[in-house]
Amino acid sequence: MHSTLIVARMDPGSSVDVAKLFSDFDRTEMPHRMGTRRRQLFEYRGLYFHLQDFDEDQGGQQIQEARHDQRFIQISEDLKPFIEAYDPATWRSPADAMAQRFYNWEASA
Repeated sequence: MHSTLIVARMDPGSSVDVAKLFSDFDRTEMPHRMGTRRRQLFEYRGLYFHLQDFDEDQGGQQIQEARHDQRFIQISEDLKPFIEAYDPATWRSPADAMAQRFYNWEASA
């Protein structure tokens, strides 16, 4: 499984609104189209963490293709009042907000 973790800033008290936007989005076929198996959202002291798990790492191909879908564009717009880039000066795409894994451990089967 491949995971990504996006880090951003979130307006305090907006977690219910953000969760609703993703709940509506995840009821469409978009998660399947993007290869998403699981999405988890976290907040901590004004920070937003978006953990997304995929079946496999395909170099982001499915996400790149989905970025042009109107539903993807719409949720990105709908999130703007609540979520902002961690560092707006360097943000150009979600890839600029992805944390880099530096350690991984898994229990043996």
